[in-house]
Amino acid sequence: MHHHWVQASPSDFGGTLPQARSGHTAVNVGKSKVVVFGGLVDKRFLSDTTVYDIENRLWYRPDCSGSGLDGQVGPSPRAFHISIAIDCHMFIFGGRSSGKRLGDFWVLDTDIWQWSELTSFGDLPSPRDFAAASAIGNRKIVMYGGWDGKKWLSDVFVLDTISLEWTELSVSGALPPPRCGHTATMVEKRLLVFGGRGGGGPIMGDLWALKGLIEEENETPGWTQLKLPGQAPSPRCGHTVTSGGHYLLLFGGHGTGGWLSRYDIYHNDCVVLDRVSVQWKRLSTNNEPPVARAYHSLTCIGSRYLLFGGFDGKATYGDLWWLVPEEDPIAKRLSASPRNISERKDESQIDASRISELQKRFQIDVSFSTTKIYVIEESEDTELLEVASQVIGSASTTEQAAQALREHWRKSTATSITLKEISPLLRDYQRLITRRYVLKDGFNLQSGSETHRFYHMKNISQLRMDDIANLLAEYKQIG
Repeated sequence: MHHHWVQASPSDFGGTLPQARSGHTAVNVGKSKVVVFGGLVDKRFLSDTTVYDIENRLWYRPDCSGSGLDGQVGPSPRAFHISIAIDCHMFIFGGRSSGKRLGDFWVLDTDIWQWSELTSFGDLPSPRDFAAASAIGNRKIVMYGGWDGKKWLSDVFVLDTISLEWTELSVSGALPPPRCGHTATMVEKRLLVFGGRGGGGPIMGDLWALKGLIEEENETPGWTQLKLPGQAPSPRCGHTVTSGGHYLLLFGGHGTGGWLSRYDIYHNDCVVLDRVSVQWKRLSTNNEPPVARAYHSLTCIGSRYLLFGGFDGKATYGDLWWLVPEEDPIAKRLSASPRNISERKDESQIDASRISELQKRFQIDVSFSTTKIYVIEESEDTELLEVASQVIGSASTTEQAAQALREHWRKSTATSITLKEISPLLRDYQRLITRRYVLKDGFNLQSGSETHRFYHMKNISQLRMDDIANLLAEYKQIG
């Protein structure tokens, strides 16, 4: 089972992408859309709703209506809440806003994009953040643990989404240590809980199963600690566990750095819990994973997974990544993507991904004049040809398609350039510079050169929005 990590390309999506964040939720609704809600960036809590329409590959922000008990349209800004989809409804409970733990309860009807604050009944859960929850079938939700601002919790609540009644589950026997920042995932008739941060602050790597959640089974609710064979994940919290096919996929999170370190260690490994053989396995990925992070989201879309956002102790991320099987068309992009190559090995040659990592971590500009760019030919640039066919229709040859698209770009303005055009535009800009200056004169362009400042960019993730106008202006000058 080989998989590839591939950073999402602008050609994968249309519309308005969600802004960087961590502590958000992203849930599948009816296999047709992914709904992202809330989160935290730069100490600012968010309350926006952004939707990915799977079939149309389109991100958009729905215009939500609704009414809360205090008259507000939707939930107040928050992060580290729970969010569960049942049919076309997304239920939200709790979370944190600034230093306050929340205990309010909301539902979003994603057919008409209407929020309702719910008056619930029964044994109401206390306000909390960092709890974990899962759907039981298509009617009930189970929630376990969290942090109420004073203590770690180990209570289990079941919500009936029809009657809106909460029931605290009375569990006999051994109980897992209280925790927050863990995951809780229903697998057949059991709730599997992994990891989290516990009382006194240790980060845990234990796995527990809770039975007695399915009424028809008439089982007495009880916890069992599971010790499974294979390479178990290291202790962590803030990770994700995503269900896909016959396995659960665990990604990311953070753990302690040990006695000698004051800092947490952030993870970017993938560990699979195989439900058939009931053992842990490392997921075989054939390339570099995304930067290590926690409090991200990982959503299953068919045979693909979509990673978004997260936090690594210093930076909050807004990048989107695909994790796909090796036979997926997205994986084929890796062999056709432009690579940085050098004519001679030099001590100052540093892998471009490490440069990017340094820039993120230390917020510095790292430029190496010895690095040269290799750009693929037009005939191999599938994104360029795809955009050309959309913009100017069919052309008899690749050269004619490229020339027509170049003419279109020379007449375009920055505001008229679509998201899908930016990546092929950057590559064509580098292609033209390479042919006209580098190959012709043996001229080695400096990364910081005012005239060709985008030449050394590895991909468009390094562009800021206000760079697009400058890139287009330079492109027109080259032509």
